[in-house]
Amino acid sequence: MSERALNEIDAKALLRRAGVSVIATALARTPAEARAAAERLGCPAAVKIVSPDIVHKSDVGGVRLNLATPAEVEAAAAAMLAHVRAARPDAQVLGVAVQPMAPAGGVEIIVGVQHDPQFGPVIMFGLGGVLVEVFADVVFRLIPLTPRDARQMVREIRGARLLGAVRGRPPVNMSQLEQLLLAVSALVEQRPDIVELDLNPVLAYPDRVIAVDARALLRAAS
Repeated sequence: MSERALNEIDAKALLRRAGVSVIATALARTPAEARAAAERLGCPAAVKIVSPDIVHKSDVGGVRLNLATPAEVEAAAAAMLAHVRAARPDAQVLGVAVQPMAPAGGVEIIVGVQHDPQFGPVIMFGLGGVLVEVFADVVFRLIPLTPRDARQMVREIRGARLLGAVRGRPPVNMSQLEQLLLAVSALVEQRPDIVELDLNPVLAYPDRVIAVDARALLRAAS
């Protein structure tokens, strides 16, 4: 089965059309376009390499965070594009993604979808960011999800207490987490060509839930 990876920009657009809240992100093909995007979206900003051939962006120097001004964004984009193209001449580099830094204080969540050869699409929920690799605190359900499934998933992880009130921080918006899971489930039902989805991190706040990074793998048309 042939597959094709969606770049971050296209993966976020796919999710946005499905009703998932995604952080504003612009594709910049040149350093000057990156500066203009930062002026429009605001700083501090993040810059990430955009390539369907590079999954782990940080491994090739393809992520810069907390850039304070549009001028810093432009300089970071120029250095990043030159470095990645030299380090990975085999990769198709489309440009860089520019997005504002998400507010501090969000709990990092991961939501993912994979296809099980026997049971079909399976959705995963758990603690995200680097925590998912350290603690592997995730739970799974078959798609399609029911509202009851979504409600159970966000409460079944071992670190569920981190989603509640902790050290004076109010609890995250559990209802929006549940709606996110249901939206992803519905998207996969509507798009059987989706082989994998990875939303990591999703940041959960008391008032909202927003996907900060995303990737998708599609079954190529025969």
